[in-house]
Amino acid sequence: MKLRQKFYNFIVLIGLFLLFLFFHNTKYDQVDISDALKSAMSNLGENQQIIIFDSKNPFNFYDILNNLDNVSNQEVYGVLTYPDIKKDKYPLVIGIAGSLGWSNHHYGYLDRYLDMGIATLSLHSFESRGVSSTVGEQVSATIPMIVHDAYMALASLSSKDDIDIDKVGITGWSLGGGVSLFAAWKPIQEKISPDFQFAAHLPFYPPCIAEPEELEFTGAPIHILIGELDDWVPAAPCVEMIEALKLEDYDADITVYANSHHSFDRDMDVKTVEHAYSLTDCRLTLSNTGVVKTKDYSFPLSNSTLQKIGLYFCADRGPSLGGNKEAREASKVSAQDFMAKYLLK
Repeated sequence: MKLRQKFYNFIVLIGLFLLFLFFHNTKYDQVDISDALKSAMSNLGENQQIIIFDSKNPFNFYDILNNLDNVSNQEVYGVLTYPDIKKDKYPLVIGIAGSLGWSNHHYGYLDRYLDMGIATLSLHSFESRGVSSTVGEQVSATIPMIVHDAYMALASLSSKDDIDIDKVGITGWSLGGGVSLFAAWKPIQEKISPDFQFAAHLPFYPPCIAEPEELEFTGAPIHILIGELDDWVPAAPCVEMIEALKLEDYDADITVYANSHHSFDRDMDVKTVEHAYSLTDCRLTLSNTGVVKTKDYSFPLSNSTLQKIGLYFCADRGPSLGGNKEAREASKVSAQDFMAKYLLK
């Protein structure tokens, strides 16, 4: 069995390093965003402005729930875009890119929201930290870091008189989909942002592989869009999570697109990305205190090194990425309908 063979191949290595690793927390130094801001400002279009806010660099959810005061600070920026339609107050969607960073198909959805009279904020967590991609490593910028960014952006937006803070949705793709999904996890929302929560969550192909110990969510609607053939982040645990949420009477739904791979909404042929993680065989647990462990071996992913070792046991490399025209067009309609239902009524 592949998992067992990998486990025994590395058990000696783990034994040598375990004591050190358990007492070693990865530190993330604050990054100066001056250069990133200059680049962003030089590309600002009409009806756009930069917002800058203070955030932090929590590696994991445990840091958010138990150790936030000891986590390094980080300035983060986003690009706020207003629709041409004039309103006294605008609903808004925060968008979060995936591990490859911002791409044209992401902006395509935000443009559709603008056409509907919904303002948008493209969150630039990667650029703020000097990161261009996390493919194949997933430690230089993590889902918990960007969840924290998203809530700090929400708090910053609350000071704007022309933004309806009760009508702010969040969407994201892949890693950003994980942010959109787990921003709805109530322990995190209550810790970071007890005064504000998102009105709607639309995750595209998120990693649902971390199963919360208790299904405590904010109650805001969640709709996951994912491909049947996704081998970056499998559809099955997303289906299981949504079914579990429905049993608890949460407003949750999922659309699984047939014959569709990861990033089905890209306008490109399917290709293999050799160095990327394939998480098809990975299942994790997420405790109420924010501790993430592998489900098979209860191995803690407490810092970047432990996470790499833990994923070695369950993850492969070389998943597929690419578009499906039918799924792409259907997802555009689903995204519009979802945000219209919860932000425009």
